[in-house]
Amino acid sequence: MKAAIVGCGGIAAVHAASISQLQGAVLTAFADIKKERAEDFASRYGGKAYGSLEEMLEQEKPDVLHICTPHYLHVPMAIYGLTHGVHVFMEKPPVISREQLAELEKAAAGTDRRLGFCFQNRYNPSVIKVKELLASGEAGKIRGARGIVTWSRGKEYYTESGWRGTLATEGGGALINQSVHTMDLLAYFLGTPLSVEAGIQNHHLKGIIEVEDTMEAYIRFADSTACFYATTAYCDDVPPLIEIACEDRTIRIEDLDVTYYYRDGRVEKPAIDKKEALGKSYWGCGHKDCIADFYRCVREEERFPQDLEGMKETILLMLGAYESAYKGKTVELAE
Repeated sequence: MKAAIVGCGGIAAVHAASISQLQGAVLTAFADIKKERAEDFASRYGGKAYGSLEEMLEQEKPDVLHICTPHYLHVPMAIYGLTHGVHVFMEKPPVISREQLAELEKAAAGTDRRLGFCFQNRYNPSVIKVKELLASGEAGKIRGARGIVTWSRGKEYYTESGWRGTLATEGGGALINQSVHTMDLLAYFLGTPLSVEAGIQNHHLKGIIEVEDTMEAYIRFADSTACFYATTAYCDDVPPLIEIACEDRTIRIEDLDVTYYYRDGRVEKPAIDKKEALGKSYWGCGHKDCIADFYRCVREEERFPQDLEGMKETILLMLGAYESAYKGKTVELAE
């Protein structure tokens, strides 16, 4: 299958490296509004460079388009790709508004092309291990959970990007950009989120950004609740923490490590097949497996688990958290 990438920034390098290792996939083109960046990728991975998505699709007609552009461009570019007969694999976030969600749903329903999202942490060996444990019932009923992300993003991260830090182009801050993966995993483990109550703050970049540097949320599920906290005002980037309190034990995930804390005081660290991360270590190591699974599903005409239907609950939870924070009320998530 022929693959093309639009948006040649940092995360695009992870996609390109993953595709280059896939049997049966070949990188044929790159597009970026700064064409020199596309040319740099083409020199490293082969293929041609373009200054626009439209020209690239017209000339190359790839099978799969990877969208690695700024947030506000994700949905318009996905719709353009889908309506021009291309399978689309999109970086997070899937959308930045309910209006974009409606537009994307309409476009996806009107084509037989596949749309998938890169929520790579679901493919981390640690996450797979815990998902299997919870499904087995061995840990007992889930009582509750917490997710914590404490990273560092300074002034230059926003001012030098040309798009981060504003609601119109980034769609939000600490949640939509840095910690939506952790919020997603809470829903992945605990089930369908029913409601969310959230609050946001900008502690350390007042007057510089209009998005949040901190979000906290209380999420209600059918049989349990979760506490969520994310900030980019910390002094360092440390692995996110997810903790699930069950009847038999408490399960803690930190990066690729899993620890069981039993009620009788025993502590156990199960063996985990740790894989090498292609990008920053705290991004997890699931990019290659996630991308490979999307290509497998396209090739074998199977449904990709992280399509629009599969990610709808996470999308509504993310949008609901922002709505709750801005309106100061609990948001019910059931449609």
